[in-house]
Amino acid sequence: MLIIWQGARRCLPCTGQRSANSTVAINANTSPATGIAALNTFNITTAATFAASATSVISATSATADSAVTAAVPRITNQQKYRLRGAIAEKLKRFRLLGTREDASLLPELKPSRRLAKSEAPRPRAIDKNDVYCHGELLHTIQMASIYTDSKTFVDMKMKNPPNETLSLFREFMRLTNNTPTQADVRAFVNETFDPAGSEFEDWEPADWKTHPQFLQRIHDPELRKFASDLNQIWKLLGRKMKDDVLLNEELYSIIYVPNPVIVPGGRFREFYYWDSYWIIKGLLLSEMKLTVKGMLSNFVSIVKKIGYIPNGGRIYYTMRSHPPLLIPMVEEYLKATDDVKWLRENLWLLEKEFDFWMTNRTVDIEKDGVNYTLVRYYEESTGPRPESYREDYLTSQSFRTSEEKDNYYTELKTAAESGWDFSSRWFILDGTNKGNLTNLKTRYIVPVDLNAIIYRNARLLGEFNEKLGNSTKAAEYFKRAEQWQEAVTAILWHDEVGAWLDYDLLNEIKRDYFYPTNILPLWTGCYDTGKREEHVMKVLKYLEKSQIMINLGGIPTTLEHSGEQWDYPNAWPPLQYFVIMALDRTEDPWAQRLAYEISQRWVRSNYKAFNETHSMFEKYDATVCGGYGGGGEYEVQLGFGWSNGVVMDLLNKYADRLTAEDHFVQEDYVKSAAQHQQLVISTAGQLMTGVLALIISLAAGFIG
Repeated sequence: MLIIWQGARRCLPCTGQRSANSTVAINANTSPATGIAALNTFNITTAATFAASATSVISATSATADSAVTAAVPRITNQQKYRLRGAIAEKLKRFRLLGTREDASLLPELKPSRRLAKSEAPRPRAIDKNDVYCHGELLHTIQMASIYTDSKTFVDMKMKNPPNETLSLFREFMRLTNNTPTQADVRAFVNETFDPAGSEFEDWEPADWKTHPQFLQRIHDPELRKFASDLNQIWKLLGRKMKDDVLLNEELYSIIYVPNPVIVPGGRFREFYYWDSYWIIKGLLLSEMKLTVKGMLSNFVSIVKKIGYIPNGGRIYYTMRSHPPLLIPMVEEYLKATDDVKWLRENLWLLEKEFDFWMTNRTVDIEKDGVNYTLVRYYEESTGPRPESYREDYLTSQSFRTSEEKDNYYTELKTAAESGWDFSSRWFILDGTNKGNLTNLKTRYIVPVDLNAIIYRNARLLGEFNEKLGNSTKAAEYFKRAEQWQEAVTAILWHDEVGAWLDYDLLNEIKRDYFYPTNILPLWTGCYDTGKREEHVMKVLKYLEKSQIMINLGGIPTTLEHSGEQWDYPNAWPPLQYFVIMALDRTEDPWAQRLAYEISQRWVRSNYKAFNETHSMFEKYDATVCGGYGGGGEYEVQLGFGWSNGVVMDLLNKYADRLTAEDHFVQEDYVKSAAQHQQLVISTAGQLMTGVLALIISLAAGFIG
């Protein structure tokens, strides 16, 4: 076994900061002495991390720990050595390497910035805004007082004083209340010490917004054209521009400063969110808001330049986790609309840097038939409850007995949040199944189809971008990596007997044979042997027929599990509808493309009906009811809504000449002829659509088969 250690990194929740990365490769046959000697040029953290993780190379003894410390830092004092030796030995006793690769079980930074004189005490860590918004007694006291319905409200508020003064005021507040403040006391303290959530923004209307973007004229149905025009208006409501004060006084805010205005999802989501932005950007480009899109992309690469990747969202409490990596596809959409080669040339290295983050920090090796394959999974590493859902996380963690179990649970919650699917039975592992509840989250041990399909596409796009700029050697490297990735996805995730790609359970080393819309995502990204396209399409259509997903009037359900979580049945989410539609359409198979159109028709009508009845676009919808909005999860259904608008606008543009607001009756000869043999019993227009869709799948699967 080869253990690859990717440098030493800090584990301070919310900071997102990492020390310089180095790579050490130690073979399982390497002697302890040789392994330790390899650490001579590394700091104490690296020595401790290596000794703590490479249990198959270095034995768990105090003597080995002592050697590791001495080898790493020859001049360390005995007192420091004994302290560190004990920490390493203790870590070794309880640490077990999982699989052939572990993406960093992190230790705190142990090496002082300089040697201390004997009379000098270690300098305490400076207080910063993380101590207010991310962890600590103040956060715990306020969030557990439940003064707001949504835990996110408090951590989005602005401090009126610097962090050290805020914490001093809090300590005095606790003293005056004998450390037992009432809910009213806490509310008064917060009102006196913080400004309301949203204080960081000023009024802003996009300068490039247009009343009548050209795509509206292509929409044949007048009602849907009006619908699209209304959606275009919503961009003005979702625009956010930060006040200059955020830049001048960053320590007072939880928001991450970015130089350009953004379009946000809406509702409680007041800041940018990573994967949401892909569909927002697609909608903005249809609205011809190219400058706004360029600004948003420039914001993203500025964050990559600063911390090496894009966090889940635009707050410091999101900075230890990312989101499905769609930055590179966002850039592809922007380049299609603008051919802005200058922007690409200036920022390609940052797109590559973000790609490297996933290659360095999220990969796992899986062996099959004597061959090792590398794929990626979601993996967040910080401890403690999510600040934006602190109370909810803390209360559910009480079912665990030990602090180690609780920290592991918090890590799983954050990893699930990194997936974008927070939360879903998709991430439950209980006795090798997807049953259970949030306490059974095991997201770190599931290799997802969609994430790996996206990584493949990112590698291909980076190859194309480099080719566009004349970097043929680097382009070839990315194309080769994409080819290897496709081989891994096929070997580990494709299942011929099922007719779909399936997530992989690392704990039990088995496939997870459960329906998710993402099970066909490789058809969208092209992550399969296109020489076998017809075979794949046939199997996928049969798989969809067997799953019976088309009995739902409001869209494709997220799963078929009734767990009560928001990323489960009966909720239907806009990005997942998009994935299914585009996956089927990209096959160029007429049956699959017809099914893609019918799913689009159903989704657009459901959104249109809900909009007419409520004058709102929703974050998620109810798959069982046309025009119904979704529920479940940790917060009330959100209005806005960025990705919902973007998906519908994209579909209205794609099928501009075919989509209709009212029920229509399919007249194609092959459907009428087939219906005579199927003896369908249909009594309503909705049932007709359900019957037709099911029939299309059945016909397509049977015809191709």
